[in-house]
Amino acid sequence: MRQRSTFLFSVLCFGFAFFYIPIISMIIYSFNKSRLATVWGGFSVDWYFKLFQNAQIIKAATLSLEIAVISATFATILGTMAGMALARFSRFRGRTLFSGLVSAPLIMPEVITGVSLLLLFVFMERYFGWPAKRGFTTVTIAHTTFALSYVAVIIQSRLLSMDQSLEEAAMDLGSKPWQVLFDVTLPIIAPAMISGWLLAFTISLDDVVITNFTTGPGATTLPILIWGKVKLGVTPDINALATLIVLVVSIGVGLAGYLMYRAEKKRDRDIQMALAANK
Repeated sequence: MRQRSTFLFSVLCFGFAFFYIPIISMIIYSFNKSRLATVWGGFSVDWYFKLFQNAQIIKAATLSLEIAVISATFATILGTMAGMALARFSRFRGRTLFSGLVSAPLIMPEVITGVSLLLLFVFMERYFGWPAKRGFTTVTIAHTTFALSYVAVIIQSRLLSMDQSLEEAAMDLGSKPWQVLFDVTLPIIAPAMISGWLLAFTISLDDVVITNFTTGPGATTLPILIWGKVKLGVTPDINALATLIVLVVSIGVGLAGYLMYRAEKKRDRDIQMALAANK
């Protein structure tokens, strides 16, 4: 038994090392004085100052953040609605087709999704005149389309494991369906919605394939810009940019985890108070 525990611990350490040592190395080399990203030339923070002076990178990063925030928000709203429909309505006409359409982006290669969206936008531009060109709008629609599937799966799983007696009790006490939704259901699945939003935000922020098919001139996102720079050689300012992204994402995940922990503790406290009051 002890040998098995040692083996599992070793595998766990190897897995964490495999994922995090490259990230730590990138953060260290972001303070590299040399112009070569992989050759240590001494400690320096000059590349951070040069990063903020690079208008091209700042513009691409701003565009990526705007697209990620908007697409993640719409994906969370639509994904929550889709997840509720699949979890709460077990039988309705077209349920199998609807479930397949929601799950399709999860298993479909991104190349196929990108080509399909490109053909759709070209068709709409030709026959409807919209969108006039591919750029911010088309990329946002594309990211929302495939990100909402991930949100729908998370919300559906949370609703299936949720105790429906809470909703039934609220309706027995006179609450209307929309009141039950906003006062009971949404607060309970709020952590799942936050998780879905963060996942959709991350997927949108680092997408390359679908973005490459749906973007156009003047709408270069950060992953596309970095992908273009990789072909010519990565400079330490890219390491500095990636370090800042890791820092921002870590703060966001930590804050979301703290808020979900507080909400969970508050819900447990309210349940205990309700049980004590009924005794």
